[in-house]
Amino acid sequence: MAPGGSECKEVVESHSAIADTDIATTKSESNTTTMKSAVSFVGKHLIHSDNGVYELLKCPVCTNLMYPPIHQCPNGHTLCSNCKTRVHNCCPTCRYDLGNIRCLALEKVAESLEIPCKYQNLGCHDIFPYYSKLKHEQCCWFRPYNCPYVGSECSITGDIPTLVAHLTDDHKVDMHDGCTFNHRYVKSNPHEVENATWMLTLFNCFGRQFCLHFEAFQVGMAPVYMAFLCFMGDNNEAKKFSYSLEVGCNGRKLIWQGIPRSIRDSHRKVRDSQDGLIIQRNLALYFSGGDRQELKLRVTGRIWEEE
Repeated sequence: MAPGGSECKEVVESHSAIADTDIATTKSESNTTTMKSAVSFVGKHLIHSDNGVYELLKCPVCTNLMYPPIHQCPNGHTLCSNCKTRVHNCCPTCRYDLGNIRCLALEKVAESLEIPCKYQNLGCHDIFPYYSKLKHEQCCWFRPYNCPYVGSECSITGDIPTLVAHLTDDHKVDMHDGCTFNHRYVKSNPHEVENATWMLTLFNCFGRQFCLHFEAFQVGMAPVYMAFLCFMGDNNEAKKFSYSLEVGCNGRKLIWQGIPRSIRDSHRKVRDSQDGLIIQRNLALYFSGGDRQELKLRVTGRIWEEE
């Protein structure tokens, strides 16, 4: 959700194959993250996280593995370059000034090591040279996904089954089975809302899960509404699917067709790229019918698997 924005929740009326939803206004939650332990290898020998060599390579301040330049104080205590600034150039162990001494010996030791990806417990069994490990982990296939729930800036991460359970149990997000949907987004005072996010909806089809987002924000000075679909998986898997969204009234309609974005892409990134159905507020109110003082926008859609 955009800073300073508001969030809206949904009231669901579900119908067998087609979900018909009235979505109104708000709820927020907070969650905590979990930490996981690591193991490393030297040559072909397994070294656990409590091994002496492994411990030497951990920064005593942030406890992350250290990468060049590794700094040390005159007494030989080490820490990473990021934390050197944080401790104001004062050794956190002996309180001596750190100066600008590099621990070249420890950097050389690290260069000789091979260790597994930190996502080993999630399924990655590859082993990398110490200095290649960090680059791999930034794009590792098995790295956890961020929770796609926008309203509470949730910090939970995990694999897809974990996030699906988290969304339905903790965020109370509704899950619908089927590849077609029909939602009605409602807001009683749309002229007062410039940044709002309605609660997302989950769809389970083709054995995979998808998230439908809907929100209000501004493009330049123009207030707009945007609907888009995200795939709960990686980008290369998302490309196997397509979807369409449609709004309309009185013989007029807008139709969007595209490929769902992976939840690897942040909500803000998708929104800012305008990769979805964009509806000007005046047109959205026209499609709502009545006196145009209340948003009652019906969005229908379909998801299909490409050949």
